[in-house]
Formats: sequence, structure tokens, C-alpha cells
Amino acid sequence: MSAAAAPPFDPRDPLGLDDLLEAEDLAIRETVRTWAADRVLPHIADWYERGELPGVHELARELGSIGALGMSLSGYGCAGASAVQYGLACLELEAADSGIRSLVSVQGSLAMYAIWKFGSEEQKQQWLPRMAAGEAIGCFGLTEPDHGSDPAGMRTYAKKDGTDWVLTGRKMWITNGSVAKVAVVWAQTDDGVRGFVVPTDSPGFSAPEIKHKWSLRASVTSELVMDEVRLPADAVLPEVTGLRGPLSCLGHARYGIVWGAMGAARASFESALDYAKSREQFGKPIGGFQLTQAKLADMAVELHKGILLAHHLGRRMDAGRLRPEQVSFGKLNNVREAIEICRTSRTILGANGISLEYPVMRHATNLESVLTYEGTVEMHQLVLGKALTGLDAFR
Repeated sequence: MSAAAAPPFDPRDPLGLDDLLEAEDLAIRETVRTWAADRVLPHIADWYERGELPGVHELARELGSIGALGMSLSGYGCAGASAVQYGLACLELEAADSGIRSLVSVQGSLAMYAIWKFGSEEQKQQWLPRMAAGEAIGCFGLTEPDHGSDPAGMRTYAKKDGTDWVLTGRKMWITNGSVAKVAVVWAQTDDGVRGFVVPTDSPGFSAPEIKHKWSLRASVTSELVMDEVRLPADAVLPEVTGLRGPLSCLGHARYGIVWGAMGAARASFESALDYAKSREQFGKPIGGFQLTQAKLADMAVELHKGILLAHHLGRRMDAGRLRPEQVSFGKLNNVREAIEICRTSRTILGANGISLEYPVMRHATNLESVLTYEGTVEMHQLVLGKALTGLDAFR
């Protein structure tokens, strides 16, 4: 019996990775890709240049309508999608802009996931359906001005006052903060670190927006200020105490970044590939020169290796076998390689590479933030180093 003929080589999918996807996976990817093409790509350069994300509440409702908010969670109006399907959505959203993917990640993988995983049934019923529909935006308060990689040192504190809690402190670099209706805030208590579900209209709560950013400009980033915010007894997340709570949420969000970073890389690579085939120098397209082809080949290898790695981690998550160290592996590799792909793409575009008419510089500057948040390079290196050696080098 003769072997079936191999399909034609596809420069956009050189490894044939789409063969790993089911029809439903492809349909979800196409839905998110079409939404991003219609609602984000025509405007994103202007939003980025202005440093704004106008119409964020409308965008959130639209994302809710396509099932992109909390999409890997089950019940409460959530889509119950697979980890791979959620990853594909993150890739398509970040191919448009990292700020849009951050909006979705913080909403679903941090704020909603914390309530879904550790909240009471009353908290879930109150917030999750509205958040899944995009009617209520959420944020997640862990990082502080003086405590980023070491959240155990947080100073935000919640003390008991009768049956109430009184919450005081500050959180920094909080995506969605100034547009959120609910904040999941982590604080020290006499019994250890606890999470609190905080309506943002609570007296004493404010969220001034952070300006003058040169990265994630089309994203709402804020400080959270809690000045003796009084909360009822049932504001605390009842099912977790200690850093295990916020760190498990971060693991869920980091998984989305493993996919998302490849979206930024893909957009930059495809921009460079198209440019190389049309830009002429010395009498022919620059894509016909060996050095340019070497750059394109190296970028394609790292891009599709990264997507394959993300897919593998997604299958492990769907099987309940994904370990935190493996998420660190993916986040460390894929964001680092994505930045390098953006930088190399910029060299192919030459001076045009710094223009907002092309996506490359925007993605490169966004990825500088993605490289840092949800665990810096150094933190993920140390996570892997400890896993490899059995020796803790954090302290």
C-alpha cells in the first residue's frame, strides 16, 4: 500500500500543528481571531499611541458574548472550554495586542478563577455569571509597591473588628484596576494570608490609574488603595489560607501567557515574512537574500516549537497532570523567544519596524512587561533550578 501524499508546505503552519486540533478547537480559534480582527486590529495602533483602552466595558461584554471570559471554568455562565481551547484564544488575543489578552487573563484566570476555586457558593453566584458575561470586570491585587517577586512580605493587612474585616494597604501594577467592579485582594491576617472579595465601590477603596507607561499602553493599569475598607465577614474567600491561594491563580494565568506570547511572536514574524517578500533592495525582494532567509528560518523554528510546547502543556493541564514547574518552563521559554522574534522581525523591517503602521515594535514593548509579570525570568529560572537540583536558591 502506498503512503498518502504529504500535504503542501504551509509557511504559516510549517509543522502541520493544526493537525493536532479538533474541529471545535479550530472553530473557537476562528471565532476569537475574527473578533480580534474586527474589533481590535483596526484601532489598536491608535489606542496604543494614545495610551488608552477606550470602550473597555463594551469590549468586555463582547468578549463575554463569545465565551472568552473564564472560558476554561465550568458552570456559572462560563464556557467550560478545554485548556487547549483557552490557550488558542490567548494566542489569538495577544496576536492582536498583549493588553487585550491581559484583560481576559486577569478577568478569567485570576479574579474569576480565585472566586471559582476558593470562594463560597454565595460569592460564586453573586459574581461569576456577571463576570463571565463581561458585565462586571474584575482585578486581582497581589503585587505591592515594595513586594513583587516576594509576595510573602506583603504589607496589606486585614484585621477583625467584631464580625467585620478592616482592610488597609496598597497594591501596584494592577490590570483592570480602575475599571473593575470587584477586586480579589490578598492580605496578611492574624491567621496567615487570606483573599478578600472587595466591591470597588466600598468606602475607602480607590484605584488611581497608572500613566506614562511605554508598555501595555492599550491596557488599564492601576494602583489599588485600601484605606480602612470595612468588609463583612463573608467577604473572605473561605476555602484557602496562605500563599497557595494566589500562587495557584498565578499558575493558571501563566499558562495562558505561554500561548499568548506566541501570538505576539506570530504577528511579528508574519509581518516580517510579508515585508521580506515585497520589499526590494539591490534589484530583488530582501527575502531572496541568504541572511534574511536565515533570520526567517530561525524565527519560524522558535515560533512553532513554542506553540508545540504550549499545546503539550495544554494537553497535560486537560489531563490533570500539569505541574507548576512545567508552567515555569513554558513561560520562561516562550516569552523570552517571543521577544527575540520581535527584535529580529524589526531588523527585517528596518526603519519601518519602529512605526506603528506595523505591529512589531508594539509587540516588542508589550512583551517587556509580559517578561516581568506573572514571575520574572529569574524567578522561573530558580523554580526550574530547584526542581532540577533539589536545592532551594531563593534565599
